[in-house]
Amino acid sequence: MDSTLAPRPRPRPAHTQGTTRCAYTPDGGRLVTVGSNNTIRIYTTGSDGEPTNIDDCQEQNIAVATSKSDFVVGSEDGTVSLFSLASASFERFLLRTSLPVRDVALAESGKWCAVTSDELTVKIVNTQDISQVLHLREHGRPARHVSFDPKASVVTLSGTDGIIYVYSLTADEPELIRKVDGVIGALDSDSIASSKVAWHPDGRAFAVPTPTRDIQIISKNDWEKQRCFENGHLGDVTALAWSPNGAMLASAGKDGKILIWETKTQNVLQRYDYSNVIDLCWHPKKNILSFTTTDGEVYIYPDFLSEQFAPLLKMSLQPAPFIHDPLGEISGNRQPPISNGQKVQDLPTRQRRMSLGSLDSFLGGGNADDDDFVVDDDNAGYAPGLLKRGREDDQIYGGGANKRRHLPETTYHESFQPGSTPWQGNRKYLCLNLIGFVWTIDQDSHYTVTVEFYDHEFQRDFHFTDTFHYDKACLNERGSLFSCPPRDDQPATLYYRPHESWTQRIDWRIELPRGEAITAMSLSDSFITVTTDANYVRVYTLFGMPYRVYRPKSTPMVTCASYRDYVMTVGNGPVGPDGATRLLYTIENVKRDEICQNEDTLALPPGHTLKSVFFSDNGDPCIYDSTGTLLTLLHWRQPSRACWVPLLDTKLLPRLASGRKHETYFPIAVADHKFHCIILKGGDKYPYFPRPLLSEFDFSIPLSSGPKEKEPKPKKKKKKQPRADGEDLGSELNEDEASDEDMDDDNDDDDEQPEEGSETKKLEQTFLLKGVQAAQVRDLIDATAGNHTQRSLLSRLELEIDKTLLQLLAVECREGEERGMRALEMVELMRDRTGRMMEAAGKVAERYGRTILGEKIREVGEKRVSGEDDDF
Repeated sequence: MDSTLAPRPRPRPAHTQGTTRCAYTPDGGRLVTVGSNNTIRIYTTGSDGEPTNIDDCQEQNIAVATSKSDFVVGSEDGTVSLFSLASASFERFLLRTSLPVRDVALAESGKWCAVTSDELTVKIVNTQDISQVLHLREHGRPARHVSFDPKASVVTLSGTDGIIYVYSLTADEPELIRKVDGVIGALDSDSIASSKVAWHPDGRAFAVPTPTRDIQIISKNDWEKQRCFENGHLGDVTALAWSPNGAMLASAGKDGKILIWETKTQNVLQRYDYSNVIDLCWHPKKNILSFTTTDGEVYIYPDFLSEQFAPLLKMSLQPAPFIHDPLGEISGNRQPPISNGQKVQDLPTRQRRMSLGSLDSFLGGGNADDDDFVVDDDNAGYAPGLLKRGREDDQIYGGGANKRRHLPETTYHESFQPGSTPWQGNRKYLCLNLIGFVWTIDQDSHYTVTVEFYDHEFQRDFHFTDTFHYDKACLNERGSLFSCPPRDDQPATLYYRPHESWTQRIDWRIELPRGEAITAMSLSDSFITVTTDANYVRVYTLFGMPYRVYRPKSTPMVTCASYRDYVMTVGNGPVGPDGATRLLYTIENVKRDEICQNEDTLALPPGHTLKSVFFSDNGDPCIYDSTGTLLTLLHWRQPSRACWVPLLDTKLLPRLASGRKHETYFPIAVADHKFHCIILKGGDKYPYFPRPLLSEFDFSIPLSSGPKEKEPKPKKKKKKQPRADGEDLGSELNEDEASDEDMDDDNDDDDEQPEEGSETKKLEQTFLLKGVQAAQVRDLIDATAGNHTQRSLLSRLELEIDKTLLQLLAVECREGEERGMRALEMVELMRDRTGRMMEAAGKVAERYGRTILGEKIREVGEKRVSGEDDDF
């Protein structure tokens, strides 16, 4: 294949070292290049002479786009300039930004120019009237790249947060119509790797590089993943470009390769060795590929396609590679699209022959002319040839194959490492907990791992060069644990590093069987637990002694957590009616070889996922799900008695009551009876760098809707006001101060009722939370025989529960005699067996003059002291 290639072109030193971009004019007559120096070069196609130079320009030009008569250049100083192709001269500034420009794009007509910068807002300016500017503001982070679709009806932004934002330009104001997440990576603004959208020439799909070094096709109408160009590059993709007819795709990567892909098969046709390529473009009409490098060099490669593949350029417009056609799914009347490179012809149909002894032969073949009975007279598309006969046969003989397609596809819960985040650019948190945090930086050839602690009195921060490429970590007070995935011929490896040691060797490594990857791991004071994609659970001692290996019944495995000798594993279980698996969990004491809970169902609402699993500081299992709810497990040491209890619903937090805040929470830990987390704003799903501060929230079992924001102002709106938002109220308030005082008095009276209700809710919340804590302590005492400290804690909790019931009793007595039944019920809930609390309850009733209630309380007290109240 290489023998048929044209000679390698010579590099043309067009610019100084740095970002260098290139673009052909629509007619292919000229190639425009920009770079770090203050010179723009225009090369004439077919000429080996010196290019035309434009020196009247800015420095550090990092983006260029061309139209029929002009071209636009963006520079790091925040200026966007318009140049004339005819005169090769500067015409005017289109736009100025306060931060560096990152990308520019021109609509096919050349009328509109889109500009992205380090500012949050993306601007689209009219090249003929710069006073007309459209603003794109609905994305959460600055955008790196911008692209128009061929019809300029849609513009796509590749954000630094790893999300593709799709805006519609069909209305007067741009409208965000879609966020495509999970395709591109979160990259820094000045990263060499690309996440730019490259629209296919037919406008029905676009290609975009992914963090896995593949190229993904996304369809326009449903914004779903289609075909993928896989296993081509060994480094991040830096540039993409479709051939003019869409039959091929060119890509460049950090691995020093330029690849030419065939669109129809997604196979690599040709490979070229060129390093540091950062931009490339096809000639609109000829077999020429031009590209630029970070060294400031420009390559113009004529006849770069061999004779074998050059005819692909002469083909007509080819369709984008689809798995399923989104238009075909939207409309049942639409005819199937033309497949890649193939023309669909109408096949002549013939009548079916009558077999000997068939019913038609006995009836004289009366049905022979009925094949065309259904006439597609309205072009609805419901009689495409032989399709109808196939559907009738399905109905006659059961149609099992067609019906099977309507069954929901099984969806497995993905595995995850608690407390970690995915890659964001070249950084990633491996572990976040209350001990400290571990993060790593991808340096291409190696990683740099940093471990930092919150308490520097006991531990010192450290970092090291990681040649194993660790992607998971655990951290506790005794040591840190790391793991790396299998690569090439190297198996997955575990690496444990204790914080203190009295021997010379302070760490150890264990290799897993080849081909087996670690999906999750946990570290306790006694054991190391690992789950793998081979559906094994592997348990080691802290210093590498294999302790247990088994295969759980719930597979594939999802995650794990551990506390002292207890290990909790979570895996996929049976499939529900929605096609999603139900998660099952198992808790066992590894040292005593006792199973506490065996393959019990994890309490998740339908359609939601598990976000984190961990043990509290007291050793109780906790989970946090995608609904923002924190739950803990009661009675988990006793088989078949476990019960998931919600401790906090973050959607009901008072800070969100106004509805103006939109934030989520990344779970860290449960400690000191509080939920420790990181607050995520702006639609973020994971914490980013620099490391945000930890926040803590008190437990609040969801009993009712969150408190509504007080609005005392609406009552004052009865007076005439110039604006409803409260402006210019001062003059009106002075008109009738007496009226205002009366109104304030009314407000005070109205607030008394909610105040009493809120007091009752707080006491009910305290009663429930103390009950949960008491149940956890009682379970611990029953399982371990308990010590004096634990028994004293239980007695103190039960006393606090009774005191809370006394306070609730006082509220009920204050409300009136009609609340006596509820008040007596509270007395019966008291746990004191000595009679002291009953005596105190009787005094509360007497204080408020509830004589009948007092008599009832004394009767309950007498029964309890005498032992008649055995049901308690």
